[in-house]
Amino acid sequence: MSDPLEGTDDPTHLVVLSHLRWNWVWQRPQHLVSRLARTRARTWFVEEAVAAPVPEPRLGTEERDGVTRVWLEVPRDAVPDRQRYVGMDELLVFGAPGTEPYARLLRGLLGEAGAAEPDVWLYSPMALDIAQALRPRQLIYDVMDDLASFKDAPAGMRLRARRALTEADLVFAGGRSLYRSAAAVRPHGIHLFPSGVESAHYARARALRRPHPRPTAGYVGVVDERLDLDLVAGLAAALPDWDVRIVGPVSKVDPACLPQAPNLHYPGWAAYDDLPEVMAGFDVALMPFALNEATRSISPTKTLEYLAAGLPVVSTRIADVVADFGEVVHLADDAAGFAAACREVAAQSRGARDRKAAPLLARQEWDAIAAAMAALLRDRLAPTAGGRQDLSA
Repeated sequence: MSDPLEGTDDPTHLVVLSHLRWNWVWQRPQHLVSRLARTRARTWFVEEAVAAPVPEPRLGTEERDGVTRVWLEVPRDAVPDRQRYVGMDELLVFGAPGTEPYARLLRGLLGEAGAAEPDVWLYSPMALDIAQALRPRQLIYDVMDDLASFKDAPAGMRLRARRALTEADLVFAGGRSLYRSAAAVRPHGIHLFPSGVESAHYARARALRRPHPRPTAGYVGVVDERLDLDLVAGLAAALPDWDVRIVGPVSKVDPACLPQAPNLHYPGWAAYDDLPEVMAGFDVALMPFALNEATRSISPTKTLEYLAAGLPVVSTRIADVVADFGEVVHLADDAAGFAAACREVAAQSRGARDRKAAPLLARQEWDAIAAAMAALLRDRLAPTAGGRQDLSA
């Protein structure tokens, strides 16, 4: 199969400012950026700062998966506890102390690499000031979540998000609900690109599936405030003859508060390459999301991943799941409903479900999404018939 990004080389450098670390859970930023990096002179993935035992701010870098990871280390003693972002590795949001040195050091790093006026791709609106300090050729804002609604979101996140929507040259939205919210602020220049799937990767789970002693219902993803932990506990109680596996890192939730039961297991984080094998051990895939402010606009990537792995899916009524996958995902409202659904879908034939899922998977491959985004970036800068550039957003 030909590469949809083949022949689209752009000598411009790409700088991505992300609230997620490259080497954490493989999500939308990693899928898209790893593909876009194949077309660029060089791609820099800039992460939020970390408090470290250093005397003054300095940059850390690492070459990985075809991109250059960059992060700022700031003196630990200079960071008040109230400004530490609750999450991985004592993260600091881009808007915390260190914004000015981060921008200055990044400009120096990019200048040494000949990366003047890069395209800047924004995931964290808190990094907007840094993005603009890099004097981008184009500023792209990919809205993958309503981050201001998440637990422990920094002050000013919602205002920065509105600024990013209005000041970006191009805006992408990762789901229907996110698109509607963004369009209320910026009616034009927004493109809907729901998250995709690498179908061939997850299809490996089908060949890896083996009989196991007890039926298993499983979830793969971050364990945070978006999960309904009471539902998870109730499901384990309602399915005493099943195993329930919650696979993924715990973030912004006290691990001591996770529900416990003999048939409820937390194996921890799994690498992207290992996910097909993990899913091969499931009979039913779970999306037990709470219905709260943090999930109001989510469009879970795992829906497509589960379907590509050949799994039946049981989910709460997340708006985008209902709209996009209502005909192929079984919807339930509580633990009893989830338990009944698990028993029901585990006994169903996979053929009918695969036939419904096939067109959804075909049109949402990450390769095609990245290629379409790259085309929009090129088209925006393409010379018009009169020889001028069309820079309308």
